Amino acid sequence: MTYSKTDAEAAMPGHATESRWPASLALISALVLYVTLPEHLTLGPPWILAIIELALIIPVALVFPRRTHHDPHWLRTVAIVLIATINAANVASLIFLVRFLLTAGQRATGTELLVSSFEVWLTNIIVFALWYWELDRGGPNARLAPIQKAPDFLFPQTLTPSTAPPGWRPHFFDYFYVAFTNATAFSPTDTMPLTQTAKTLMAVQSLTSLLTVALVAARAVNILS
Repeated sequence: MTYSKTDAEAAMPGHATESRWPASLALISALVLYVTLPEHLTLGPPWILAIIELALIIPVALVFPRRTHHDPHWLRTVAIVLIATINAANVASLIFLVRFLLTAGQRATGTELLVSSFEVWLTNIIVFALWYWELDRGGPNARLAPIQKAPDFLFPQTLTPSTAPPGWRPHFFDYFYVAFTNATAFSPTDTMPLTQTAKTLMAVQSLTSLLTVALVAARAVNILS
């Protein structure tokens, strides 16, 4: 099934663009959170991952500051690789954090555990916001096309167009909000997943957030009390 854009967008097919910088800055923020974790919670020296990712993020954002329907396919491949890499690193950090708590003889202050668990939790939100942004309707490039694929997420503005400006389409912040509410409520709120892929991603994010909050943060609070 395909969906046509509104008349306002269809009037200039191929000319709609979306800034790459919000997603790029979110990815850089995730890297900052990663490099500030204690070294025993990272895969080797954290600055190695940061340098590699920044070497790709910054040139792409400078040369291609706005995403268009006509972007080369390799740009989206680079974006997916960047997201997958920081996602894998964050999952490893969570595993290291849980193992640290379950290993006898390990010592850490409650403040250190709270800060570390918050960084892992916040990175989880950023990473899944990026995944949702790259997934929905085939990604930001495909969402800029005159004819679109079926949506992976049902936004309220799509369900009731009268509540949104003409030609409205979701941008990165909308997906960040979806990821944030899913991480805090452990379930969808106002935006519903429609496809199996979207539902799987949201379930994985909820499970990761629940593990971080229920196990790690609870242990930190127990130490502080």
